[in-house]
Amino acid sequence: MKVLLVNGSPHEAGCTAAALAEVERALHEENIQTERFFIGNKPVADCIGCGKCRETGRCVFDDVVNRLCEEAASCDGFIFGSPVYYAHPSARLLAVMDRAFYSGGKNFMFKPAAAVLSARRAGQPASMDVINKHFSICSMPIVSSTYWNHVFGNTPAEVAQDKEGLMTMYNLGKNMAWLLRCIALGKENGVNAPHNEKVKTNFAR
Repeated sequence: MKVLLVNGSPHEAGCTAAALAEVERALHEENIQTERFFIGNKPVADCIGCGKCRETGRCVFDDVVNRLCEEAASCDGFIFGSPVYYAHPSARLLAVMDRAFYSGGKNFMFKPAAAVLSARRAGQPASMDVINKHFSICSMPIVSSTYWNHVFGNTPAEVAQDKEGLMTMYNLGKNMAWLLRCIALGKENGVNAPHNEKVKTNFAR
């Protein structure tokens, strides 16, 4: 089993990475393989609603989004981490997630996921809600911890002082490992993901 740790910060070794590292520590203790995925700090195009991905299975902008979707196909779970800017996640991460979940949603379906946020002071719960909406539209079980999945700190060293935040990250990793094993055990016993119906209603008259 493998969990993809997506770092949506422009800083590869910043506060978000420190939070993800604690989740990773717990996963490794449970013998769960992990892979880190840094989305980078270059500009990322937003979705333009062209619909081409419905024909090709790939986004027309061949960048980090297509690489993420390719990695997602071989993963069993996901942790998406982001810093908080103006009470919302990184705009770069949201652009990546919008396009990835639209063009490559099949690679995320029914796989457990969680959002991890880091902030100097506030805005994490609102940011978590934004990221979680991507999971809920792809029938993904959302993994919780023993508190909301966030840490406080303006630097990685300050994050290291947030003992409760780090405990929450650690417990999140343990809960992810537990849920992955439950899903695997279910599959072994013939309990497979349901076939969801698809109906679209346009309320414009």
